[in-house]
Amino acid sequence: MQTERQQFQQQIEAIIFASEEAVTLQTIRQVTGRHLDSVEFKSIVERLNTEYESTGRTFRIHHIAGGYRFLTTPDFTDTVKKLLAPKIQRRLSRSILEVLAVIAYNQPVTRGEILQIRGVSPEYAIDRLLLRGFIEVRGRADSPGKPLQYGTTREFLDLFHLSSLKDLPKLREIREILQEHEEQESLARPEGKENAISDNYHEDTIQEHEKQY
Repeated sequence: MQTERQQFQQQIEAIIFASEEAVTLQTIRQVTGRHLDSVEFKSIVERLNTEYESTGRTFRIHHIAGGYRFLTTPDFTDTVKKLLAPKIQRRLSRSILEVLAVIAYNQPVTRGEILQIRGVSPEYAIDRLLLRGFIEVRGRADSPGKPLQYGTTREFLDLFHLSSLKDLPKLREIREILQEHEEQESLARPEGKENAISDNYHEDTIQEHEKQY
C-alpha cells in the first residue's frame, strides 16, 4: 500500500509530466494545495531521477526556465531531434530564429535596431514571436518617437532549455546553432525541395552579430 509521501511524489511527477512548459514550485503548491519548501521539493526530484536512472528510463526531470520539466537523456538527443524537426520548423522559420537571436543578445532592443543589424524588416518576425510568447514589450526607448523595446520571455528559455539568459551560448557558437537548425529544417522539408534562403544570409547575419560585441 502506498504511503502518503509516495502519493505526493506521484502527484508532482504527474504535474510535471502533463505540463507543456516548465512547472514552477509555486504552480505545484497551487495545484496540490500543499506548502512545499524548495529543499523538500528538490529532494523529491532527486528521488524521482534516481528511480528513473535505476530502472533505465530515457528521461529525467531538469530545472530550466525557472521551473521543472521532463527531458530525454543525451543518448537519445539525435533520435528525438528527428521526431521534433517538423514541429520546430513550423514553430520558428530561419528568418524568425535570426530575429529572435538579435533580440536575445541585444535586449532590450527596438524594431529599428533589429532592422539595422539584419538589414531586413523584422515586422513579421516580431509579430509572430509576440504571438508565440517568446518575446514581450519591455518598455520604450529614450529616443525620438519613443519606440517600443523588446526582450525575451520565460517561454523563450523553456524553448531552448535554458535556466537563464546567462546560459545563452557565446556568439562564436551561433554558427553551430544555425547549422543545427538548418539540419532540422532539412529533415522537415519534403525531399528535393530547396530552401529559398541562402547560406550566405546566415553568414552575413552572424557577422552583424559579431560586430556588436
